[in-house]
Amino acid sequence: MWKYSDCALILAVCICSVDFAVAQHDPQRNATQGIAAADFKKVEKELTKADDDDPETHFVRMMLALKQDDTASAVKWAGAALDAGLPFARLVAGPRDLLAPLCQTDAYRTWAAESGEPALLHGPMVGSVTDSGASFWVRTARAAKVQVKIGDRVSETVDAGSASDFTAIANVDGLVPATPYEYQVLIDGRPADVANARFVTFPESGKPVRFSVAFGGGAGYVPQWERMWDTIRGFEPTALFMLGDNVYIDQPQHLLCQHYCYYRRQARPEWRRLVASTATYAIYDDHDFGTNDCIPGPEIESPPWKRIVWNVFRQNWVNPSYGGGESQPGCWFDFHIGDVHFIMVDGRYYRDRKGGSMLGPVQKAWLLETLKNSKGTFKVLASPVPWTEGIKPGSKDPWDGFAEEREEIFSFIESNGIKGVFLISADRHRTDLRTTERPDGYDLFEFESSRLTNRHTHGVVKTPGLIWGYNKTCSFALMRFDTLADSPCVTFECVSIDGEVIHRHTLQASELRRK
Repeated sequence: MWKYSDCALILAVCICSVDFAVAQHDPQRNATQGIAAADFKKVEKELTKADDDDPETHFVRMMLALKQDDTASAVKWAGAALDAGLPFARLVAGPRDLLAPLCQTDAYRTWAAESGEPALLHGPMVGSVTDSGASFWVRTARAAKVQVKIGDRVSETVDAGSASDFTAIANVDGLVPATPYEYQVLIDGRPADVANARFVTFPESGKPVRFSVAFGGGAGYVPQWERMWDTIRGFEPTALFMLGDNVYIDQPQHLLCQHYCYYRRQARPEWRRLVASTATYAIYDDHDFGTNDCIPGPEIESPPWKRIVWNVFRQNWVNPSYGGGESQPGCWFDFHIGDVHFIMVDGRYYRDRKGGSMLGPVQKAWLLETLKNSKGTFKVLASPVPWTEGIKPGSKDPWDGFAEEREEIFSFIESNGIKGVFLISADRHRTDLRTTERPDGYDLFEFESSRLTNRHTHGVVKTPGLIWGYNKTCSFALMRFDTLADSPCVTFECVSIDGEVIHRHTLQASELRRK
């Protein structure tokens, strides 16, 4: 049983650790942390590092003025942000509590009249796609009724309101496998203006197929690299996996920071074009759950910010499920595309150094049972942190910190004769492909990628089994599955932000069975 003092110590470690990992962060985000904590010296210090012409810098100065009850200065900085190119919708999105005084000003009313307040602020994001349906996530400007229309099919009406941070998820079913569809988002019965409102249903579940999946992590906010989302869209993947550090928040105790980081990403037109048409799935890691390398412990409600962060995460994604739901929060889930089984794990909520478990007993039991029962030609096991030994030398943050649990999972695969398993992960700021030799089974391939838009880079660590690695610029991982072939296979590609395929490796399903 954990004592309060133990949990307090864990919380202190998590919160303090942010200072050790600032290289991939940006001054506007860091300043927002200071605003939330009323540490105004920190705010000014961070803003001296920011680009004075960046609309985000003006936006943060506006928030600082509002925090100090200086509405007149807030109006000045808001105007400067708009003049520098900030979409007016950013002022509508908020954070709403902080921006409430601004919204009562004559200046704000003038901007709203000139801009035409959009009914739809963020999204749509398509996800939870199956061979017969899909879900669509949106954030609205005001409390509203939301529907999605595909042909003559219209979803049930769902409410977007303050309790859900004005988000809603509409579900449409009764569709045909492997079929392209266009859709409309209706806000209070009126069509919203949406770019790229089209998607393709998944192929028939359990059947052989050809398709591709893009994935990565490490998506720090760097405006000049937000073009990554258009690069990924150009490859037309069937799905996109965000495997952690999807936004860099590092402040689980303040909603202001969480909202600011999500809103600025969700407002980017490049991001919106991608997720409007590509089935998107997400798990979190340390920087979007707690703080750098955090170990929150095994309890559900302690530290108390856990459930709050989990709820914010759910409000900003459109996964099929979230762990065990309200009674067992988390971000683990699984789903199929054709005859490929994807299994996503939560590496943070129940991470417990004393107990020696990254997953916690409930999630681990689910994982082992899911693997044992899987019929997938390939079984793709996705983790927010790398599996391979020595991939982060001297650190216990990857699976090296939970070596016994890792061995339990790998041995379970072998003792149950489970074929077709390979590993994917994020966390390290590069893209690489490695193998772990397993004398009693088959070599476990790991495809790792976590520099989608990050400024910060990690060197390629030469562990045994390294096939290739790339860290010269931002990149993403692409997996091309072909289970229709006489010899089913998956091809791993490392793709740069400029769309160049840097490395390629094809893995046969026949290689993923006991030697």
